[in-house]
Amino acid sequence: MGRGKIEIKKIENTTNRQVTYSKRRSGITKKAHELTVLCDAEVLLIMFSSTDKLFEYCSSTTNTKKILDRYQQTTGIDLWNYQYKKMQDHLNHLKEINKNLCREIRQRSGGELGDLNFEQLRGLEQKVDSALKLVRLRKEHVITTQSQTSKKRIRQQEEAHSCLLRALGEREPGSDFSLGDNGTTDFDSSFGLANGGQHMLAFRLQPIQPNLHNMGFNTHDLRLA
Repeated sequence: MGRGKIEIKKIENTTNRQVTYSKRRSGITKKAHELTVLCDAEVLLIMFSSTDKLFEYCSSTTNTKKILDRYQQTTGIDLWNYQYKKMQDHLNHLKEINKNLCREIRQRSGGELGDLNFEQLRGLEQKVDSALKLVRLRKEHVITTQSQTSKKRIRQQEEAHSCLLRALGEREPGSDFSLGDNGTTDFDSSFGLANGGQHMLAFRLQPIQPNLHNMGFNTHDLRLA
């Protein structure tokens, strides 16, 4: 059975449209190549898909620039000057927009108001009021955020302070300089806690001179946090 005719209209389904584009692009490229070989023609194809993807085919005997130059000579249309003029117009348009924005900024700062009529001044006043409201809202948001952050830090400091107070309150009274089991003075609880550490370094000191032993000097322990 022969394939039925396809109605020539836009294919709404994106996938089907892309598949049809790929197939027909291959077909027209094949025809362009046949024209180049059979008829010694110079052919240039430039296509853009619906997704803005560029496809270009040019005869092997020439290049894109040569064909475009021949097109300009034949039709009398200067493609490059047209493009330059278009870009120049766009640049002038951007300059005009920038000029108007700069003038509006100066007017909002109180300058160049002499040429404005009552309606223009009223409109400028409304714009300034709207901008001022936005600035105030932003300022309030920043202040609120900073205040919440400061309150959070204060709560953390208060909790740390409370933990320290509870730790000090749990210690027995008079234990700062109590004697240990071996008869030596124990500074672990007081000195170590005051310096925020639980590990101590113990050093044993004893007299160097032998006669000091006979005089009753015993060895002592020195602990450093």
